[in-house]
Amino acid sequence: MKKVLIAIAVIIMCAASAHAGSNELYLYIWSEYIPDEVLEDFTKETGITVHLSTYDSNEAMYAKIKLAGQGYDLIVPSSDYVGLMRRQEMLLPLDKAKLPNLSNLTPRFVNQSFDPNNEYSVPYMWGSTAIAINTGTLGHTAVESIADLWKPEMDGRLLLPNEPREAFVLALKKLGYSVNETDPAHLEEAYQQLKILMPRVRAFDSDSPKQALLSGEISVGVVWNGEAYIANSENPEIIYLYPPEGFSLWMDSMCIPKGAKNIAEAHVFLNYLLRPDVAAVISTEMGYSTPNAKAIELLPEEVRNNPIVYPSEAEIQRGEFEDDLGEAMKLYDEYWVKLKTGNTQP
Repeated sequence: MKKVLIAIAVIIMCAASAHAGSNELYLYIWSEYIPDEVLEDFTKETGITVHLSTYDSNEAMYAKIKLAGQGYDLIVPSSDYVGLMRRQEMLLPLDKAKLPNLSNLTPRFVNQSFDPNNEYSVPYMWGSTAIAINTGTLGHTAVESIADLWKPEMDGRLLLPNEPREAFVLALKKLGYSVNETDPAHLEEAYQQLKILMPRVRAFDSDSPKQALLSGEISVGVVWNGEAYIANSENPEIIYLYPPEGFSLWMDSMCIPKGAKNIAEAHVFLNYLLRPDVAAVISTEMGYSTPNAKAIELLPEEVRNNPIVYPSEAEIQRGEFEDDLGEAMKLYDEYWVKLKTGNTQP
């Protein structure tokens, strides 16, 4: 009996130890990218308080993590930045024994080239960057391709993401190149195309571009599909075009940065997000696609069958997932600074 009591005491102590921690979690995530109710429900279930900070670009997130080194327990980089930060040893490996819900993920979204075997990343959501058009102000034929964005009548009516990668995708696809282009000669061509396009741009917004569409400030926006989904739900005249030239697909993943302090809490939160019911709530409210196979079964029909959220297989085939560009990203950034500052001299 004494041995039994000792064994029970050891089990209790181990369980307490496993759950011991600060009960705090510092999440650094894209703006408007996780429902408040998900965070609130997580805290109710676990007692872990989530402190939320947001950013509007991968570049901003990367720079802050690179500079600060600590202060956040989870970040949400896109696939190309997962690859970059993994190569630069800025991420901690995951303890998959604490993530049994990883089995809920669709096979096509795991074991990608930017993170083989998902040693450092958990897929969160995926989607596209394409063209939202207010047909109420432009009609249905003014913009039918990427090339149409260069039309003179687009002057002052266009919004672009505040990201070099997504802006360059437009020019690269217009020229027939890959979204992952690294050839300096091809990037120079794309830069020259963007020099022509920039005067058409009224606003740059990676935070909440749907607001400019809904207010009528702009008529065409190159936006993420979740932004288009919400804008379309409020104004059906705003449609989403998957351009014939092609477009970028992306996947955002949850990662633990090297300076994280609350690693146990981070794993608890990751496993929570991988629950089908939780992933379904996130996809429904945010308007982005979930990589969680079991969550798709729980989605409302109007979300599951909405082509803005879940494009057809034929449309997906025209898309191209963004990957890490390596050293070539420096050239993108250099060109982007010139384009944004108006310093387009050689």
